[in-house]
Amino acid sequence: MTRIDAKFAELRGQGKKAFVSYVMAGDPDYATSLEVVKGLPGAGVDIIELGLPFTDPMADGPTIQAAGQRALEAGMTLQKTLDLATEFRKTDDTTPIVLMGYYNPIYNRGVDTFLTDAKAAGIDGLIVVDLPPEEDDELCIPAQAAGLNFIRLATPTTDDKRLPKVLQNTSGFVYYVSITGITGAAEAQATDVAPEVARIKAKTDLPVIVGFGVRTPDTARAIAGAADGTVVGSAIVSQIAAGKPPAEVLAFVKSLADGAHSA
Repeated sequence: MTRIDAKFAELRGQGKKAFVSYVMAGDPDYATSLEVVKGLPGAGVDIIELGLPFTDPMADGPTIQAAGQRALEAGMTLQKTLDLATEFRKTDDTTPIVLMGYYNPIYNRGVDTFLTDAKAAGIDGLIVVDLPPEEDDELCIPAQAAGLNFIRLATPTTDDKRLPKVLQNTSGFVYYVSITGITGAAEAQATDVAPEVARIKAKTDLPVIVGFGVRTPDTARAIAGAADGTVVGSAIVSQIAAGKPPAEVLAFVKSLADGAHSA
């Protein structure tokens, strides 16, 4: 059982929905990023999605793209991202960390080396947005063998024919993208999300978490109520981009977590 599996079991026992937060590793710099990440569990975050900066983030909107650029300009690398996770684990051995990014940096490091290093750093799961199920032998299956969950995205365009393929080697949870397009583009609507979540849950026992387009505590509550939990990324990253100190960023995160947990 991974930390992700354990967290969902704990939340089910409490009758609570999951709140997942995304932040870009190294944004705006290593020290500030580490301070924010260390504060996330205390702000009510159940699972941390840690963005891996990349030069060509094709699935991300302007907010996340800019965060990745700031991190890269501040010298963030894959190794430093793993270092950040290692540092976090010195004081928190229970909050799951999902590394979210693109395959190129992982491929350049070498899959086996990366998986060994990620496991040692306390990474629990991976979301690699540019590796489709047809490429499962590349990373997904080796990651599962190494004890890491491989989390797949489903979208409004994932039809009933495609869905089984998306789900076949997925573990940890399914990340349902509430809107078509890039991150941070539009607001998620619970009325649109609920039937899609039900459709996915009819095909899998995994929790379904909904992200993209969640910016306020009210939306977090509504979306979490239609699923097993919700993810917020761009809205949090925007706070960091605005130069808010970590304490203010974390207060905003807590408002979102409280919304999700009240669903």
